[in-house]
Formats: sequence, C-alpha cells, structure tokens
Amino acid sequence: MANILDIRRRIRSVINTRQITRAMKMISAARLRRAQERALAARPYAQMLTNVLKSLVSRADIFDSETGELLHPLLVKRPEQNVLLIVITGDMGKAGGFNSNILKAATNFLNSKSGKNIELETIGRKGRDFLRRRFKAAEPRKADSTEAPQITLVGEQIGVLKKFDYTLASELAERLIERYTRVEIDSVYIVYNEFKSVIAQRLVVEQLLPIEHIGAPDIARASEMDTKEKRRALEAAKGAGVSIRAADTSEMDAHAAAFAAAPVDYIYEQPPQQLFRSLLPKYVGTQIFHALLESVAAEHAARMTAMESATKNASEMIDSLTLVMNRARQAKITKEIIEIVSGAAAL
Repeated sequence: MANILDIRRRIRSVINTRQITRAMKMISAARLRRAQERALAARPYAQMLTNVLKSLVSRADIFDSETGELLHPLLVKRPEQNVLLIVITGDMGKAGGFNSNILKAATNFLNSKSGKNIELETIGRKGRDFLRRRFKAAEPRKADSTEAPQITLVGEQIGVLKKFDYTLASELAERLIERYTRVEIDSVYIVYNEFKSVIAQRLVVEQLLPIEHIGAPDIARASEMDTKEKRRALEAAKGAGVSIRAADTSEMDAHAAAFAAAPVDYIYEQPPQQLFRSLLPKYVGTQIFHALLESVAAEHAARMTAMESATKNASEMIDSLTLVMNRARQAKITKEIIEIVSGAAAL
C-alpha cells in the first residue's frame, strides 16, 4: 500500500489542479458572456445589409439583358477545380474536443474534394499546427497553373482571435474576392463552429463563394451536438451564470426584413446596380466576421464545459485518494496495536 505521506502529496496536488480548473471555468464563462454580447451587437448590421441586398436584387438587373450572363463576378458559378478552404480553430487547448472536431470536419471535407487543387487558409494556432504537419506551405496557385492537384497551406493567422475587429474579416474577404475575380480559385468554403447557445452548437462547412442565395447560408456539411455533449454543457452552465437559451432576436429580424419586403419604390443616390456591386463584397466580409465571432464564443463554451468536467473529475479523485489514505492510516494503526499487544504478551 502507498505511503501516507505520498498520498497526502497527491491530494494536495489534485486540490491545486482543481483550483486552477475552477478558475479557468469562471474565466471562460465571463469571456463567453462578452462574446455572446459582441455577436449579438453585430447582428443588426448584418441583417440590414442582407435585406438591403435583397431589396436591390428585386430592383436591379443582375443578368445581362442581351447575353443572359450574371453581371457580378461573385455570382458566377464555375466547375470546381481550385478550391480554397478557411479553417477557424482556437489558439489554445484545454477546450475538450473543440479543435479536434473542427479539424476532423476539415479533413472529411478534404477527402470529399479529392482530385482537386485545395488551398488552406488557417485562423488559429491549433489548425495551423495540425495542417502544417500534413501539408506543405506554398504560394497561391495561378489561374493557368498546370501542376498536379495537391493540397497546400497558403495562409495563416495566429493570435488574432483574442482581440479582433471587422478589419480582419474585411481584409481576408478582399483578398479572396480578388483571387476569385481573377479566376485563380473556383470556390471558397469556411469551416467553423456555429454558436447559438451553450447547448445549441453545430460544426458547419459553409460556402462563401460563389454567392448563390443572399441571406441564406449555403451549408455544405453540418453536424449537431449529441445528447451527452448537451448534458455536459448544461451542467457547466448552471453554476457559471451563463444563459442556456439563444438570444431572442425575432423583433430585430422582423424590423430588418421589413426593409426588403416593403412594397415601396426606394430612391437611391447611386444606381441600384452600382450599389449592388459595391455592397456584395461587404456581404462576404460580414459572413467571415460572423463566423469568427461565433467560433470565439463556441471555443469559450467548450473550454468552460471541459474545465467543469476536469473540476468534477478532480473532486472525485480527491475523494478516492482520501479513502485510500484513511485505509492506509487505519492499517498502520492496526499494525502498531498488534505489535504493542504482541510485545506485551511476550513479556
């Protein structure tokens, strides 16, 4: 049986670990609340931009009246040969299966696009490290490249998720749009963890380009949380002061939707076609910004749940070690009594 002193040292070590995991849980809960508020604050702009574009579509010609071709290059759909995938993960671990699930979804997507040229743009250290070990870094492919199909890592963003703004999404969107317009890539996808509430999350692979339906994300793949994951998230949220319900934005959405559905003829300062062409790139940037905000919130929720499980496991280990220590101490006392009695009987 283990020495009592060694068991006490292990108990102190586990107690210290439990204090750390409990503190990390509360920190993640506080950051989650701020991330939820930030995502909610960005929603009115995104909703109004979407509905302005819907309104313009109904008032502007997006097809050439003579050739029947689409007037905006971001709406043109081409056969997929050169694909770009954006993978959003976290910069840190200790978040349960958050990062591994995203990377598994990205790997499944890559397998489904075998035989095509795929370029990877990573946001987050965990995704960068995982993909860099498997695929080589290279320069973006040119439109007329004759190289054999391959998967390459063409860009990375590390440490930007702690504090970021719309500029990050806007710059990335501009770069993607420029390459898509030059026909260097035929489609753009983004994989991230979509967050609605602590118990309503899903992994999605969303198509950004070409734009097929304004206001309706084109989800290529999606996977929901299972019952066990929801139960663990619910237990973690109970003692952290985090709401388990998604924010009610129905009134806000209805107000924004009224702009596109209003049966009136708006007077635009610029021609509707010009407005449509200038606002469509902002729509792509808004989608990327939305994915970043929700991914950050999902990461904090996953870390909060993981730290709750770690704290619970530490408490169970402390109880188990305490029982072992008490048995060892009882055995030691019993042995000493037997030795005393045996010595007295020998006299």
